Amino acid sequence: MTWIDRLTLFSLFDLAALALLVCGWLWIGWRIENPPKGRPSVSWLMADFRRDWMKRMVERDPRIFDAQLVGNLRQATAFFASAAMIAIGGGLALIGNTEQLAGVAEDLMQDSAPAFVWEIKVLLVVLFLSNAFLKFVWSHRLFGYCAVLMAAVPNDRADPQAYPRAAQAAEINITAARSFNRGMRATYFALAAVAWLAGAAALAAAAVITMAVLYRREFASQSRSILLRTPPESKGDTAS
Repeated sequence: MTWIDRLTLFSLFDLAALALLVCGWLWIGWRIENPPKGRPSVSWLMADFRRDWMKRMVERDPRIFDAQLVGNLRQATAFFASAAMIAIGGGLALIGNTEQLAGVAEDLMQDSAPAFVWEIKVLLVVLFLSNAFLKFVWSHRLFGYCAVLMAAVPNDRADPQAYPRAAQAAEINITAARSFNRGMRATYFALAAVAWLAGAAALAAAAVITMAVLYRREFASQSRSILLRTPPESKGDTAS
């Protein structure tokens, strides 16, 4: 059976639901990182708070709190990277035993699709998880860079290098957080992709629900309202 013949095993509804999932993943990521003017996302607001954090770090002595906070951020990325790796291993193991999965699906949903169909559905989940793993690993590394830059900030706030170094640390911290958030979004959509095992309608519904949840959290959540009560001072400015 050629690849063209195998693609005919999927209906147009399957392909449309898959396109909705992928386009939704790309769109919500772009919308969060490029919010409308005057309506910042939570991620956008937190980026400015990170800049404020590094400015306050220059004035704080000792900086034990700052070091502990960066260490906690690195631990979080390491945890999610490890979880993603375990999930990827489980997905690859499942691909090697799709006959059993097909049998279970046939019993539960009366679906007699061949094993190749189930392999593709599981592979989609693995691809999202792989993307998440790579983002988490890069975020972990960037938080390490941030820690080094923070250590390079002079203890004397009057030093001409103090605030420029702090600004560098802030931008690396923001980049690390961006990668972490991308990894989280890929994880959410991996969970949505699992719904494809129940059919195209379930996949489409899961994609829409995931986009709605992410949009609400970034643009209409209570946490966003709290952040806006006393907005960050930086507003994108890394200068002192």
